[in-house]
Amino acid sequence: MTLYNRRDTGLLLLRLGTGGVLAAHGAQKLFGWFGGHGIEGTGRFMESIGYRPGRASAMAAGLAEAGGGTLLALGLATPAAGASAAGAMAGAASAHTPNGFFNQGGGYEYAASLGLTAAGLAVTGPGRLSLDHALRHTADRGWMVPAAFAAVGLGTALIVGARSRRLRARETEPEPEASFEEYPED
Repeated sequence: MTLYNRRDTGLLLLRLGTGGVLAAHGAQKLFGWFGGHGIEGTGRFMESIGYRPGRASAMAAGLAEAGGGTLLALGLATPAAGASAAGAMAGAASAHTPNGFFNQGGGYEYAASLGLTAAGLAVTGPGRLSLDHALRHTADRGWMVPAAFAAVGLGTALIVGARSRRLRARETEPEPEASFEEYPED
């Protein structure tokens, strides 16, 4: 009997690829690595699209992406790591929604793909080629706990995204002109 099978190898590849990309994406926000803008630059960008306070939003997104991605790649605390990353990517997708679906136009395609893969890993588990397996961590509650985490993350992202869109709409609305009605004098 082999210690692992193709399913485990496939899960390892998904975890390493998705987790590595998420960790690098988070490092761009947190440290300015890989051509990123760091906390200050990312915070200014987040403020510009309605996420306030921008610096705190950049820190939260960076930690969720870098931390969740690193843990996913390692296969450690996989349900929580996947839910964290999925929530961060749901927030990113909501910020890109006004640009349509495809990434080439600034749309949400890329964030949605990473988020769905992270959520899938949270629900499926890391496989036997993981630290969770080596440390005998089990998800004895099945799929319900990671699904609940993913649902909370998605719900939060939708609320934040709706708030962000309302703020952006308010900032672009022209100021209403003052109108005075003439009242007959008594």
